[in-house]
Amino acid sequence: MSNGFDLIIFDCDGVLVDSEIIAAQVESKLLTDAGYPISTEEMGERFSGMTWRNILFEVEREASIPLSASLLDKSEKLLDLALANDVQAISGVPQALSRLPMPRCICSNSSSARLEMMLTKVGYFKLFAPNIFSAKDLGADRVKPKPDIFLHGAKQMNVSPANTIVVEDSVHGVQAARAAGMRVIGFTGASHTYPSHADRLTDAGAETVVSRMAELPGVVMALAEWDGVL
Repeated sequence: MSNGFDLIIFDCDGVLVDSEIIAAQVESKLLTDAGYPISTEEMGERFSGMTWRNILFEVEREASIPLSASLLDKSEKLLDLALANDVQAISGVPQALSRLPMPRCICSNSSSARLEMMLTKVGYFKLFAPNIFSAKDLGADRVKPKPDIFLHGAKQMNVSPANTIVVEDSVHGVQAARAAGMRVIGFTGASHTYPSHADRLTDAGAETVVSRMAELPGVVMALAEWDGVL
């Protein structure tokens, strides 16, 4: 075991790339135009980490507004365009990785094509390839907050979930990692963060929360020395 963990898994959106704020902007406008007024900030707070498909189901259940399948496709096209133009890197990732000696991979709800596009744009693709895994490749019903993508990632990397640490920015992601039997560090360093963000990640099962990538290696090493699981 390397420093207490055999593997570190990163979520992508809101952890490696600052994409959640762009998704919230696109999706809040689409929902508002469809008769469900919601701000960009509320999108980030309520739905961060959820797929657009599951967000639509949730809104339909809550508001009894039928949301057509065309809205699903429209969002994907608009979001891909916006991300290709505007997505930025979360700063400090290469420096943090250089201080984390264990193997690493990405486990995300985003599609493989979108992951490659975003990570290539910000210069992070080669830091993780080929170990970049999309829950959508497993099936639409197997995305976070289900643990499937994290279990898949650990299996592909030939590591026990119990020896894995996850970095997540969303409540649903933290819940998925905990359900997979992994330990979790919350991350609040992206633009979509909100005042109760850290508390909500902790409540969901994150052992601690960092707001800058520079803090991550030290926290990982500290948690490796303390092998209790909350």
